[in-house]
Amino acid sequence: MLLSNKVCVITGAASRRGIGKATARLFALHGGRAIILDLDGAQAAEAAAELGEAHRGFACDVTDRDACFAAATRVVEEFGRIDVLVNNAGITQPLKFMDIGPKNYEAVTDVSLRGTLYMSQAVVPHMRERKAGSIVCISSVSAQRGGGIFGGPHYSAAKAGVLGLAKAMARELGPDNVRVNSVTPGLIQTDITGGKLTDELRTEILKGIPLNRLGDAEDVARSCLFLASELSSYITGATLDVNGGMLIH
Repeated sequence: MLLSNKVCVITGAASRRGIGKATARLFALHGGRAIILDLDGAQAAEAAAELGEAHRGFACDVTDRDACFAAATRVVEEFGRIDVLVNNAGITQPLKFMDIGPKNYEAVTDVSLRGTLYMSQAVVPHMRERKAGSIVCISSVSAQRGGGIFGGPHYSAAKAGVLGLAKAMARELGPDNVRVNSVTPGLIQTDITGGKLTDELRTEILKGIPLNRLGDAEDVARSCLFLASELSSYITGATLDVNGGMLIH
């Protein structure tokens, strides 16, 4: 049990076939108490109930700083502490550079980047108090390669911002024994990609992946488990690529 009795908050984890849900499920299997936060509170509660009575699901808009702090307070009041945070919430839009308007830019960066900042700010005081904690930030290969298959340039910018923010947090929070790391998934089969991947596109994409397969949400979840657990106790400020070799650098 790598996360025995650890209280683990995962944002954006109510989607049935997503990285957040897979991470919550794996954390629960390893003894962790999964706290699922999602914009849809009913979906979050349902997703948590599927994992068992020890887990919880709450509504939380990660773009709302007060909502993030309220959610963190609620978790601490019920469970006594927060050991792990996975900043997973994010949205994408398949727009070209010149088609990105102010509202498009704000929508994508607000969830991925502002949400990562606010939720981290909400849990860090509780981690600092106990001198222990692990924060995992979900970025994307698009932050590294400049553009994604289903995400526009503003998605790349937001996810690149997540990488920079995570490194800065790792440097500042290290003395408090709070570790911060990032995961950069490649093309993962989730609800976001479902229905958009034609056979032709799939074949073309696989030509650029040395492992010759698309990723599953569980591939990313296992990486989050490693970074959340004591297996990575001397790792902070790192970026873990989970892309099948799509980007070797």
